[in-house]
Amino acid sequence: MTRRFYAPRQNISDSAITLDIDETRHLRDVLRLEIGDDVNVFDGHGNEFECTIASIGKNETQLTVSRRAEPSAPESSLDLTLAVCQLPGDKFDLVVQKAVELGINNLVPLQSVHTERRDVGSANRLERWRKIALGAAKQSGRATLMSVPEPLKFDEFVRSAAAGETVFFFAERDGTSLPSRPPGKKITAIVGPKGGWEDSEIGLARERGFAIVTFGGRILRAETAAISVASILQHRFGDLN
Repeated sequence: MTRRFYAPRQNISDSAITLDIDETRHLRDVLRLEIGDDVNVFDGHGNEFECTIASIGKNETQLTVSRRAEPSAPESSLDLTLAVCQLPGDKFDLVVQKAVELGINNLVPLQSVHTERRDVGSANRLERWRKIALGAAKQSGRATLMSVPEPLKFDEFVRSAAAGETVFFFAERDGTSLPSRPPGKKITAIVGPKGGWEDSEIGLARERGFAIVTFGGRILRAETAAISVASILQHRFGDLN
């Protein structure tokens, strides 16, 4: 199995790559790799490289670049942003992980009327989500890092949407089915909290011209709904087929 590591662009040259202290600790102390072993490195922007370990230090590892490599998981043709209301406990952690696996480009944590105060993300929580996204990218074979920006209040996110942008607002009521034809290669999907949307929030989405979508047949937990929405959109309009 190919061991994959991440390095930012500034640590990569044509012939050499430097791994930082966190990646070095993982390489040295967890995987127990040695000089001469082969590894792959990706830069978070879609580029991947086959490398050989040249030296292992206390705080960094030096790699020699052998050649460019194709990531084992190609990026979807669908540019999909998933905006999900924050969930209690580690449920949002699961959404982050699965969103990466399903090819989401951006995952925006939202705060809605029914987001519990204890669910509001701190800086530490945001850092954890980003680490989960990085780990999921390593394991799933993606060479592009999914972005996880700071949480936004629902009304702020809604008002920031560009005019004419395709936005699906998934609600438990008052919606229709998904269109049969792809609306474009850039889509934003908004998924609600465990307590559902307030009428005022649905009204605001409708006022902004979002497509209100309601699935029939199942009652889903919030984290299941978010993962299901990502899967369905990638199957319907992306490359999960």
